[in-house]
Amino acid sequence: MKQSLQAFAAIIISGCFLLLSSCLEVTCIDETEAYVKAGFYLYSTKSPSVPESLTLIGLNMDSTIYNKVKLTPPALLPLKDSSAVSTFIININGINDTIKFQYWSFPHLITKECGYTMFHTVDTILFTRNAIDSIANRNKNITTENVENISIYY
Repeated sequence: MKQSLQAFAAIIISGCFLLLSSCLEVTCIDETEAYVKAGFYLYSTKSPSVPESLTLIGLNMDSTIYNKVKLTPPALLPLKDSSAVSTFIININGINDTIKFQYWSFPHLITKECGYTMFHTVDTILFTRNAIDSIANRNKNITTENVENISIYY
C-alpha cells in the first residue's frame, strides 16, 4: 500500500512538472511587420544618397511616418493590410511628391510564437515627378526580410 501511495505521488508530481514546463512563455524574436523598404539614389550618378530632409506621411493612416529627418536607409513604408492601395506624400529636401502602391495582401505564418503577419505583392507603383525622377521596383514581394524593395531616384 505504501509503495502504491509513493508511486501515485510520483506520478502526480511528474504530471505537475510536465504541465508547468509546457506553459513556459516563449518570446517572439522575429520581425513581425512587413514594410516596403526604400533606398534613395541620386538620379545623376545612380549612387546611393540619403536626402538631407525626408518627411513621409501615409494618407488615411494614423500618423506621420518620418518628419524632417536625416534618414538611415532604408525608409520603411507600411502598407495597409485591409486595403489594396496605400498612398504616401513624400517630401524630399523640401519638394513634395506622391507615391501610390497597388498590391494584394495575404497572411503568412512567421512562427508559432510570433503568429501571423500580412505579406504583400506590389502590382503597380504610381508617383508624381517633382523631386522623384523614377522608382525601380526591385522586389515586388513585401515580406519581413531585410531586402530593398524599391529604389527611389531623385
